[in-house]
Amino acid sequence: MGAETTQVHTRLLKCALEVEGSRAYWRRVAPPSTAATAVEAFEGFWFGAKSLPRVKVLLTNFRARFDAFPDALQVLQQWHPMDPEVRALICHWHLQLSDPLYRGFTGEFLPHRRATLRPDIRRDLVIEWVGDQGPGRWTMSTRIQFASKLLSAAFAAGLLRSKRDPREAIVPRVPDEALTYLVYLLRSVEFEGTLLDNPYSASVGLDCSYLEERLRGSTDLQFQRQGDLVDFGWRFDSLTAWREAR
Repeated sequence: MGAETTQVHTRLLKCALEVEGSRAYWRRVAPPSTAATAVEAFEGFWFGAKSLPRVKVLLTNFRARFDAFPDALQVLQQWHPMDPEVRALICHWHLQLSDPLYRGFTGEFLPHRRATLRPDIRRDLVIEWVGDQGPGRWTMSTRIQFASKLLSAAFAAGLLRSKRDPREAIVPRVPDEALTYLVYLLRSVEFEGTLLDNPYSASVGLDCSYLEERLRGSTDLQFQRQGDLVDFGWRFDSLTAWREAR
């Protein structure tokens, strides 16, 4: 069983969402992925004409985001074709799992702004928020870099309407297969929260009541609630079994 990363790190400064790079990784990697060196990936043009130093950065980040969840990686390797919206959401959720700063920004900060009817986001506000996450931990230059990467990744995930200030925080469309992937993924992951209340679903506007409505309409679950009693009624034993059936 994998687990969400809880220790803050700086990998995001060198690698934001990288949706297309992630797709290339899924297609080329063969478990165990550590057997493939950066030189082999570079010479094999895994990521096109990227330089060797850049390939090393991409491999380090993708291994943290996807290899930590081998069942999910197996599903992603075999999922062809995949809707671009679904691909962006999956990359977003895996970045959340592997990066607590991005998880807090997209799963708490942005939903709070939307809930208080202040959806416009400015870079200086994000810089201030980054500073609050680790007072005295980072220089102003580093905070600015973090803010830039957080905004870039959130835009690529469909959580922001624009690349320029003021940037409106929005809720992306979440196709049924993307939601099903998330729920089955979280079922096998150690994370803070519950399947109905967590930063992963909250980041895309699926709050408890709306999420329950979506789950009740799913053909891959038999979700029911009676008072405080919740039954997900899993139709498949695992994420892998779900994808194989579909």
